[in-house]
Amino acid sequence: MKINRYLSVFILSFSWINFSWAQAVPAAAKIIVIRAGRLLDVKTGKTLTSQIIVIQGDKIASVGSGAPVPDGAQEVDLSNATVLPGLIDAHTHITMTTNFGYSRLAISVPREALNGARNARVTLDAGFTTIRNVGASGFTDVALRDAINAGDVPGPRMLVSGPALSITGGHCDNNLLPFESHVQSAGVADGVEAVQHKTREIIKYGADLIKICATGGVLSHGDNPQASQYTLDEMKAIVADAHRLGRKVAAHAHGAEGIRWASEAGVDSIEHGSYIDDAAIAVMKKNGTYLVPTLYLADWFLENAEKIGTPPELIAKGREVMPAARKNVARAFAAGVKVGFGTDAAVYPHGLNAHEFAVMVKLGLTPLQAIQAATINDADLLGWSDKVGTIEAGKWADIVAVDGDPLADVTTLERVKFVMKGGEMVKNLYVK
Repeated sequence: MKINRYLSVFILSFSWINFSWAQAVPAAAKIIVIRAGRLLDVKTGKTLTSQIIVIQGDKIASVGSGAPVPDGAQEVDLSNATVLPGLIDAHTHITMTTNFGYSRLAISVPREALNGARNARVTLDAGFTTIRNVGASGFTDVALRDAINAGDVPGPRMLVSGPALSITGGHCDNNLLPFESHVQSAGVADGVEAVQHKTREIIKYGADLIKICATGGVLSHGDNPQASQYTLDEMKAIVADAHRLGRKVAAHAHGAEGIRWASEAGVDSIEHGSYIDDAAIAVMKKNGTYLVPTLYLADWFLENAEKIGTPPELIAKGREVMPAARKNVARAFAAGVKVGFGTDAAVYPHGLNAHEFAVMVKLGLTPLQAIQAATINDADLLGWSDKVGTIEAGKWADIVAVDGDPLADVTTLERVKFVMKGGEMVKNLYVK
């Protein structure tokens, strides 16, 4: 009886060891081969023909013409399409919607997070496989990023800022309620010591980058877009702490003085840049600061602002600032500032992000330069040049495809027909 008991224990132990070993051995990574009729090399601007992209797991294993197809590989026929790297949007508000009036006060943090799940799906479906989110309430973008990374909901890769830093009463504060409510946004901090603390706090709760509001804004109550808000010393303190802790800094800035100060403080990008002037352009070029203009939103907003109940004060600011921004940004393009691609998605409905390309081209960029802004430039801005932005061996298999030639007609990017993120096909309209 005792021998049988020992024998049973031995058999069970051996079975458990065998089961554990089997569980520990990783399954062979799935291999996918994409046959690309045309492949845009976004670095050189050359369109390569008859390319074979071999994908193993979530990474690109090889790219070239005439390469052998591995046995057992799943083949994807994009022989009649133009293939590009997954697109990047460096200025989104993925958890927000087109709502700028008092009714936005009724949107709870849980509801904002759920809005984000919906917006993430449509953004990915539009071909944007990576985004940088620059401002969200209650760290909803942190939660969404983590849910996407865990595979719980579909969406693009996300780098997120959490709440934006703002002076009291500034563009990124909540200025819709009266004094007796004593309401302040989570990112409000004034003075060097306070902004240092707030920067560290936001990083503590999961932010990948820091967003600051260097000037007033358009879609906010009671402030002036041309007025500087944070002082140069405050911004230097924010940037010093963020960079030391491995985070980049994006600065909302419309006014020329705020742009200059933010660039001198060392921020990595200026968002909007509506009143950028020659002096601000010179400072940004000297410091290598990216300009992330958000241009298409003007078309959508000025057409729809009244329909969605936007307060008259904000409509008036939009009608003044948005046309000026196009003239000034065109001058910055011509002067050769570094340009990233960002849209301010949420000012218009998510999923229309690619409409930004046509406006950038209208203001002086070539189609290739606009595409580079949304690929290699944004990858550099995000610090992810080794991960995204090109179709090269070793990078994540983030790939999109369109009909036609986006170098001849950049609006083709508004009609993405194939999307792959990390080797997983999200959308394929080429399947019969």
